[in-house]
Formats: sequence, C-alpha cells, structure tokens
Amino acid sequence: MTQSSVFALGMASVFVQPVQQLVVVLDLSSQPCLELRGQVAALTAAFLCGPITPATTCAFEIDLRQLLDECGRRIVQSVYNQIEPEAPQDAPKHTQRDRLEYARKNQKSRNRGGIATLFGTIELQRCLYEPLQEARDDAQRCFAPLELCLGIVADNATPALAERVGSLAAQHTQQGLLETLRRDHHVNWSVQVLRQVTAAVSAGIAPHLRAVQQQAVLGWLAQAYQSRGRRRVVLAVGRDGIMLPMRNEEHYKEGGVATISVHDRRGRRLGTVYLGEMPEAKQVTLTAELTAFVQAVLARWEGPLPRLLYVTDAGYHQTTFFEEVLSPMDNPRRAGQRLEWRWIVDYYHAASYVSRLADVLFRAAKTRQAWARRMRRLLRDKDRGVIRVLHSAEQYYGKKTWREDQKEEYSEAYNYLLTHSKEMRYSEYKRLGLPIGSGVTEAGCKVVFTQRFKQSGMTWDRAGGEVILRLRLAELSGVWEQVYREYLNHRPLVPLAAPIANSQPTEKEAA
Repeated sequence: MTQSSVFALGMASVFVQPVQQLVVVLDLSSQPCLELRGQVAALTAAFLCGPITPATTCAFEIDLRQLLDECGRRIVQSVYNQIEPEAPQDAPKHTQRDRLEYARKNQKSRNRGGIATLFGTIELQRCLYEPLQEARDDAQRCFAPLELCLGIVADNATPALAERVGSLAAQHTQQGLLETLRRDHHVNWSVQVLRQVTAAVSAGIAPHLRAVQQQAVLGWLAQAYQSRGRRRVVLAVGRDGIMLPMRNEEHYKEGGVATISVHDRRGRRLGTVYLGEMPEAKQVTLTAELTAFVQAVLARWEGPLPRLLYVTDAGYHQTTFFEEVLSPMDNPRRAGQRLEWRWIVDYYHAASYVSRLADVLFRAAKTRQAWARRMRRLLRDKDRGVIRVLHSAEQYYGKKTWREDQKEEYSEAYNYLLTHSKEMRYSEYKRLGLPIGSGVTEAGCKVVFTQRFKQSGMTWDRAGGEVILRLRLAELSGVWEQVYREYLNHRPLVPLAAPIANSQPTEKEAA
C-alpha cells in the first residue's frame, strides 16, 4: 500500500463522522414534509372528489400554499436549531466581541417573539453570552452568536424576509405592508417591529448605496461607448425640489431630488440613478451628495469624457448649483483644467413663461392660444428663437396701457426668458441630439416623493422620511439586489461552535 493511499484512507475515516452527522441533519430536516404529507393528500383528494369550479380551484391553491409554507417553516426551524450543539456545555464557555469578554449561560433560550422567515415565524433556541465585568462596565448587552451568524435583522427577521420588507416598504404604506406580511408570509408584526426592521435594513444599505449607484452609471457609460451612432455619449445631471408635508410644521417644506442619466450614441437613455434628501435649509446635503457623486464617477471612468449636460429649470437651487459647483468643477484627469458643463434650461418650463406672456398680452382666448402656440414652436425650432419671442412680445406690449399687476407678471416672464436665453438654444440642442426637457428629473420628484410621501393624511419627520427614502432610491435606481448583497456581505461574522464544524479534521488528525 502506498503512502498516498494510506493518507486517503486516513482522511476518509476522519470525515466519516461529519458526513454521518450531516446525513442525520438532512434526514431530520425532511421530517416536517413527511408529517404534512397526509394533509396534502387529504386536501388533494377533497379537491378532486368535489365539483371542480373556479372557486374550488382558487381555494385549493390557497390552502396548498399554506401547507407548503408550513412545511418550509418547519424545515427552516429544524435546520437553524441544529447549527449549534444541542447541549450548551458543548459550546465554548467564553468568547469575545469587540475585544470584550463574554461568558456563555448554562441554558439555551429562545428568541422572544420568534424569528420571522419567508415561511412564517419560527422558534430559535440559541446559546446566549452575557458580558463579563469590563463589558458590563461598558453597558454591553447579552448576545447570541447564532443570530449574528444567521444575519438576523433587528432581532426579528431573517435576511431573506428583511430584504422583502425593505423592498416592500419602499413602495407601500406600513398598514399595506403589514397586511402583505400576514397574507404572503404568515407574519403578524406590530407597527413598532415593522419600523425596527425597516430602519435596520435602511441603515444597513446606506453605506453602500452610493458606491453601487456609481457602479451602475459606470456600467451604462461603458455600454454607451459600445453603441453605434453619430452622437456623443452624454452624462446628464438634473435636480429639482418638491414640497412635502412635515410633521409639526405649519407649511410644507421643500425636499430635493437629483438624477444622473446616461445617453448612448443614438440618444437613448440607458438608465438613471436617483439621489434625494428630506427638506433641509439650502439643500446643502443634496448639493454635497450630488457633487461627490459626479466627481467620483468622472474620476473612476477610464474612457473618453462624455458630453456633460445639466438639464433643469432655472430655480434658485438649480441656478446656484450650476454657477457655484458645476461651472468651476475641475477635470479629475487634468489638474487646473475645468470641465465643460452645458446647462439646458428645461424647454417646457420656458414654454410655460411664453404662455404667461400671452395671458398678459391678449384678452381673446383664441388669439392668446394661437400666439402662444406659434411662439412655443419658434422658441423650440428656430435659431435665436427666444430672442424672436421677446421681440414679438415687446411689439404687443408697447401698444397698450397695463395695470401694475399685469406689468409685474409680464416683467417676471420676460426677464426669465431673457436672463436664461443662453441656456435656451433649443434648435442647436436638437441638431446635436441633446435632451431639451428635464422630464426625467420632473418625473423623479413624482416617483421618489409624491407616490410614497404625499398620500392622503401623511406627514413625516426627517428621520422617518430618510428611512423610506434610502430604500426608495435603491429600488428606483435599479440597484436594490446589488446594494442588499453588499449589506449582507459586510455584516460581522463571529466564531460559532457548530456540531459539524467542530468535527472537521485538523492537520494533525489528517496525518
């Protein structure tokens, strides 16, 4: 017999016990399905023996789904409870966490209230470690290594169910979500528990959201440069505000939304990521987030620089951001060289000011509508279109005497178009295949905030709003799965004494 065959036999004998234990675990995990087999058979027989109607078909599937979920719940409970040694004395007596000492209690205990899973709520018996003197002085609490290894979220939910909760919380009210959990997952939570899990998921994805969103934009840029067409690849940025109902505030306050989109060589928008912030004075956080995001994308992008567009209306925050941030922004590849950002004022906002001019200049509705329609086409399709519109307005304005309120309305509309005429060269933008409307950002305000934050009777505080906002930004940007996986991959790991893990051979045993 050769030395290699002796070594192989030794290894095989060492692994016999772990494999046998694994077979026992798998056999035990299959028992719940066998126990429910009779109920499944009885349900099937009752369906087939009775009248087959749409109502009985629907009831059969619903009842079968409940039985299958119960089977899954029992399997999950059985498997998770076999991870740690059955006898607490077989687990390590002492362990460390954050460099502080903890001692194991002599009896296992169950998680109060149970652990919610995709299949329902299970009872988890686990070893609990209590803090020793230094940890007690540091006001540390008991902890269960098994719960950390499983990734239990907020002491109440498995990672799979928590992901479902986070995704649904981005779209539904808490009452709607609680009903969905009861109906689809047999989980009966209070509002308080739901908020705890939702907040934990939101806080967990927060450190990873921006990096994942940036990676998505870089991916779209790579895709855009591989596309065919005569146009330049475009990186378009926009921002806008929307009024939100804030708790304990007499008036609505303005929240902020920003979008970053990529357009390929044919002018197609490949994707958009969304940034957002709850109401804040001067929107300083949104400005900082958007600035850092754009700088990071351009610094990480290794290909040719895309055409840089800023497509917004000309509100205060939008104008300030262009003048104070984008215009002086340095090229990350060439020190001392500024980037060339082009600001396009949203055509539809500009057109609304043309309509305001018409409302002042003409009394007759048909005349007013005809002039506004003609001027909007002129503004969009002709070179120096905005100047032509203003010249036409001046001719009509000088022929009459106006009230003070009419003068004020006319001056406001006229000055808006004149002040931003350099950003309204729409015929040129169309020839270059550039977007002339900020519809993506306008829609962003609706999908980020209006659809979720402005339902009947809703009011928000800043902290609660930020919880839902982070979840919603991940969903709408199309990066939910990636950012949640990053959250799970960065959760802390702890040593765990598992029955099979303890049976793995050491080098000495294998020799």
